[in-house]
Amino acid sequence: MTAPTITSARDVVDYLKAQHETIRGLFVETLDAGDAETRQEAFTRLRTMLAVHETAEEMVVHPRVRRKIEDGHAIVDDRLAEEHDSKVLLSEIEQLPIDSADFSKALIHLQGEVLEHAKNEEELEFTALEAELSKDELAKLADAVAVAEKIAPTHPHPGVESAAANFLAGPFASLLDRARDALGGVFDRK
Repeated sequence: MTAPTITSARDVVDYLKAQHETIRGLFVETLDAGDAETRQEAFTRLRTMLAVHETAEEMVVHPRVRRKIEDGHAIVDDRLAEEHDSKVLLSEIEQLPIDSADFSKALIHLQGEVLEHAKNEEELEFTALEAELSKDELAKLADAVAVAEKIAPTHPHPGVESAAANFLAGPFASLLDRARDALGGVFDRK
């Protein structure tokens, strides 16, 4: 699964907000799926989008917020804590039977956490970036996010929330995740 193309976005804020909308839709699609196969396909797209999206933000957006935004460290620390909690939940959900009530219940809980996180990003991080960075800088950040997404893991990796950790562990995790995905879930739950 790939992220939405960047060509329709003016800048990183537009791009990430568009991804937030895609994520909202993928939650609905997964929860409303009529059978286990359709639910699995939707969940795979959702899981991949969440993993790739968060990794790119951790590698590109959060470091810029820390450097350029007043109180950026506090804003980013709170977002990283939210991202860690979501990665833990997503990792747990991956282990649940796709057609179980436990899966649905856990996914609804994750949906609430992720949507609150997206709201916090949009209100705190994105508005600050728009206020402090030039249009050119915002456009360049969008390009950097697109590059980061190409090397991002496709499964959640709790504990890998910093830019440094993503640059160190990310390529290896991405390689393993993408091999796992290519094998069609041979190593996944049954």
